[in-house]
Amino acid sequence: MLQGKVFKFGDDIDTDIIVPATYLSTFDPKELAKHCMEYTDPDFYKQVKEGDIIVAGKNFGCGSSREHAPIAIKGCGVSIVIAKSFARIFYRNALNIGLYILECPDAADAISDGDEVKVDVDTGVITDVTTGKTFKAAPFPKFIQNIIECGGLVNAIKAGKF
Repeated sequence: MLQGKVFKFGDDIDTDIIVPATYLSTFDPKELAKHCMEYTDPDFYKQVKEGDIIVAGKNFGCGSSREHAPIAIKGCGVSIVIAKSFARIFYRNALNIGLYILECPDAADAISDGDEVKVDVDTGVITDVTTGKTFKAAPFPKFIQNIIECGGLVNAIKAGKF
């Protein structure tokens, strides 16, 4: 079960917004985290806490194919990103580095910035604790959850989960 405060973003949040290209010389999650979302919310890194949640509109993570974007988000302590939809390459990169993501348009529309949200990744049930509303997303199959829980694809292979 994941639970945290929501930071809400709109549609078409591209990888340059998630982490500006200026900082692509490192793969250090803590260093990338310092610049996560700084163009849209300069205080994001200072406000986000371990376990918090990003909720966004459609096409989250569009743009380049860099893994820096999900690494920066995970480095901030964000436990999951819930969006109406994800750019295909961001979707794959998030799984590869062990970041939970869920597509749920109804939740993305209804959940507000600052709400407290709980997510059962096994069932795909998203509960807005603030409003009491629940939503259902398609959960990942167990083998993909294993990848995420291991911290990404490389770690899952090293751990013998494949």
